Amino acid sequence: MSPSPVTSTPILRTALVWSAIVAAVLAVVFGVVGFLVGGGEGLGSGLLGVVLSAVFLAITAGSILIANRWFGDALYVPIFFGIVLGGWILKLVVFVVALLLLRGQPWIDPMIFFIAVVTSVIASLVVDVVVLLRMRVPTVSDGRLPTAVVDDEAPVSRRGDTGAV
Repeated sequence: MSPSPVTSTPILRTALVWSAIVAAVLAVVFGVVGFLVGGGEGLGSGLLGVVLSAVFLAITAGSILIANRWFGDALYVPIFFGIVLGGWILKLVVFVVALLLLRGQPWIDPMIFFIAVVTSVIASLVVDVVVLLRMRVPTVSDGRLPTAVVDDEAPVSRRGDTGAV
């Protein structure tokens, strides 16, 4: 498989990989801290908070990566926005369903859950910023330069000589 010509693909892949690693570390940390603070309820709340935020944050990058597979197709733009918008709608539906299902559950420690979600979101944003700052992508990476101009075909202003006799 040839590399994707879309310059956002390596950035999004790297961000997803590092976000998954950070989410795994945070799951262990919040699992242990949640268990020490709130027992089984704290353990479940910490893990659930990290997993939910990681899934929500990965849906957008994943949908863009999936949509980038149609780059170069005549219908790329509508396909891209359809997939990305579909991902956002999926996130909204899953968020509302998760809120309705988790609201008032006796096995959730709300404070540990909240801190886990907020910490995971902040960590994911930090990962995204670090990845974007460290990736070396040219500013005009998807543009194409014109072909070389032969002096005989170029206007006088672009010729190598000044045209003076």
